[in-house]
Amino acid sequence: MTEPVLQVRDLVKHFPVTQGVVFKRTIGHVRAVDGVSFDLNKGETLGVVGESGCGKSTLAQVLMRLEQPTSGTALFEGADMFAKKGAELRELRRQMQVVLQDPYTSLNPRKTVGDIVGEPFEIHPEVAPKEDRQRRVQELLDIVGLNPGHIRRYPHQFSGGQRQRIGIARALALRPKVIVCDEPVSALDVSIQAQVMNLLGELQSEFGLSYIFIAHDLGVVRHLSDRVAVMYLGKMVETGTEDQIYEHPQHPYTQALLSSVPVPDPELRDRRETIRLSGDVPSPANPPSGCRFRTRCWRAQDLCAEQQPELEVRLDGGRIDPDAEGHPSACHFAEQHPHVVK
Repeated sequence: MTEPVLQVRDLVKHFPVTQGVVFKRTIGHVRAVDGVSFDLNKGETLGVVGESGCGKSTLAQVLMRLEQPTSGTALFEGADMFAKKGAELRELRRQMQVVLQDPYTSLNPRKTVGDIVGEPFEIHPEVAPKEDRQRRVQELLDIVGLNPGHIRRYPHQFSGGQRQRIGIARALALRPKVIVCDEPVSALDVSIQAQVMNLLGELQSEFGLSYIFIAHDLGVVRHLSDRVAVMYLGKMVETGTEDQIYEHPQHPYTQALLSSVPVPDPELRDRRETIRLSGDVPSPANPPSGCRFRTRCWRAQDLCAEQQPELEVRLDGGRIDPDAEGHPSACHFAEQHPHVVK
């Protein structure tokens, strides 16, 4: 088996909470990402899902070196990402690109499409000679389904879906190995979402890309992902293949998320049990002791407040069995839910 292109271990990102204007002092920390581990293989898509505020976008920012980690390690092709500086960091950013969430704010309105898509060539002039850049930009626009003749247009002259395609073309310019997609379709209409998702799938097949696909819509994630990681309050609570997560979810939070996915078939919709969680998401600055989901969980017992469950392969009832076939979940009383629609 080949070595993963990206290996993340115990990644932590805490933001300090300060008090005072002149004499600031730290009174606590927001635990945005709190011990996340995963591998990403070549040509694979890892979907990261969870409700707003669970740390998905912070994870993307740390992996892109837009934020420095508090602790933890991340290896890109075996090399420490967080130790790279100068020319090494510039080369790393050539290999890892990002597609941002909002196509209306992620493109500079004062630049033409040609300037936006061609900007990576200005930073990495070794990739494309100056006299060849316009042709390369037009090729990229053609690859993502846009008219190469619109190279001199500005972002406001395009629709939302077309703007996101421009963002994807910019991410592809340097032929990266990994693209972090931070909710790339959440601001788009449903029909346009499908077009962008299909485009991402085609580009992955053509160029052998690896994706970290961040979203809160489980239906969107299933369309593209090979494996799925579910996050809650800074931690991953369940990971597995697409079939394992969607057809055999074990963690109660995963089951609640899946029960809220709209089902178009009225007969299946009527047969499915909808799980409604009580209470609000706790503050990441003051998470509950033990299991972070216990304050909203219908299975919670005294053990859940006393001991934090690890992400391990468990049998129904939560018993740990590393030799059993299955996927890891972080619940003392994990069990498959019989009412989740497949």
